[in-house]
Amino acid sequence: MNNFNPLTYLDSSAHFEVMDKIHQDAADRQFAVTGNFANEFHLRLTQWVNNFHRNLEDDYEVGGQLVSFGQTQTFTFTSIGYWDPSLISFKGLREDGSPIELVQHVSQISVLLVRMRRHNLDEPKRPIGFASWDEYDQQVSEWEKA
Repeated sequence: MNNFNPLTYLDSSAHFEVMDKIHQDAADRQFAVTGNFANEFHLRLTQWVNNFHRNLEDDYEVGGQLVSFGQTQTFTFTSIGYWDPSLISFKGLREDGSPIELVQHVSQISVLLVRMRRHNLDEPKRPIGFASWDEYDQQVSEWEKA
């Protein structure tokens, strides 16, 4: 079996030029680049996290547990980001309020969604990465049309 990947032999600027060309070609043909690209993982993770979050009682919010560092890291999500073709980032706050950010290759994603008590009940519960549930629902509707 041949595992040759020509992108492996390009310097980083050339690699990004090739990836930009792939995305532009896809856009020109009016279809999304999907599969194992981080943008597709980001879309699905955002929906899974927010669906879990939305179904929790008002006193609780979605949290994540990462167990791949020799110890368990528990945090509440503040955002989920990506960098195509293959990086996902999780930003959040630990239980003590200190910030945490994990940048991970899409092939290594493993996060356990957990129920955590909300720290500030005076603020409205909002979806991760969005200003309101209406904004989130509108975006999900657009994703489903694409």
